Amino acid sequence: MSVTALRSAARRIRETARVSGPLWTAALILDRVLPCRVLGLWPHRMVAPQALATQVDGLLRAWGMSPEHASIVVDRMLYADLRGIDSHGCSMLLHYYRGFAEGSLTMTPTIAVVRDGETTALIDGGGGLGHVPADMAMKLAMAKCGEAGIGAVAVRNSGHFGAAGAYASMAAQVGFIGIATTTTRTPAVVPTFGAEAMLGTNPIAFAAPATRHPPFVLDMATSTASLGTLTTAWRKGRSIPAGWALAANGAPVTNGRRAALQRRLTPLGSSRRMGSHKGYGLAVVVQILSSVLTGVRPRGGTANDVSSVGHFFLALDPRRFGEPGEFEADLDALIDSLHGCTPINAERPVLVAGDPEHAAYAERCRVGIPLSRSVIEDIRTVARASAVPFVLEAGIGGHAPGA
Repeated sequence: MSVTALRSAARRIRETARVSGPLWTAALILDRVLPCRVLGLWPHRMVAPQALATQVDGLLRAWGMSPEHASIVVDRMLYADLRGIDSHGCSMLLHYYRGFAEGSLTMTPTIAVVRDGETTALIDGGGGLGHVPADMAMKLAMAKCGEAGIGAVAVRNSGHFGAAGAYASMAAQVGFIGIATTTTRTPAVVPTFGAEAMLGTNPIAFAAPATRHPPFVLDMATSTASLGTLTTAWRKGRSIPAGWALAANGAPVTNGRRAALQRRLTPLGSSRRMGSHKGYGLAVVVQILSSVLTGVRPRGGTANDVSSVGHFFLALDPRRFGEPGEFEADLDALIDSLHGCTPINAERPVLVAGDPEHAAYAERCRVGIPLSRSVIEDIRTVARASAVPFVLEAGIGGHAPGA
């Protein structure tokens, strides 16, 4: 390591110690030197949802985002944090700040509809975060669906948009079936039999309305685990299961920090024997809908060198296929039958997609949102760098249940 690099590292250590204290600084150093899971020694802390919303809103506005756009981004980030999708909420703030600080992410994008038809449209996201153009796109798809029974809207030149389920759920809330897909800016998933990351975690979300039950909401990465889930495990001081990520030679990587830095996640299924070719195929489908369809092209000569993020949204009216209320009643019956399946273990009943998130939402609205010490310190650091008051201190008094 050069003298310049050593001096830079020393400055970062001194600044971290001044902001977060010597014990946390020592833990971070140990985490980088030894895979001893030292970050897991700090219990989670509870944060009131309104306090977190206030903190995020203050940061976004300090970066130059308009109040209208900031309100949408806060809502979408809180959607994730309140539903236990910890990898796609406030834990992304440091990543967003770094993009903003280095100039690769604008907080004042010009978002525009560049193609518009009876049932389809294409939106340019202006090079900003993806939450606002995604919100606009699904609302436009829903409007077209209301008129024609179906609406499909794609977005190009966008960024990370949080949890895909937030947008699919928008359609389900008004009685439509919703689908949302997205690519990512940086490749992190290797193809089956491949040694090089070529695709993003490329999530897909599907939501459908019911009557007695909450909407069915499937929100899944097409990798075995999302990069955010892997990073969250690292932040909590946990190792990751073998099969989530690979080394260059194909050997499994179980150190969360090393896996996050190397970015060779496996497609859903983890290996060809376990069906990773199916996850790989789904990832390519998402790439086609979100990037090929929208014209998001590689910067250079390789397929994984993309210049921006693309999204795809679809809204479908089930009333065009049956009598009003018939679809919802049939979905309720399907959910009832699945819930009624005899479980292997009586203490772990059969669930359907969306059940864990609905339960987490009810719990976190009641007791608060659990944040790891890593996330709290990241937000504290970003707030200090942005000259924004850190307002979470008063809201982190209790431990999360089971912490």
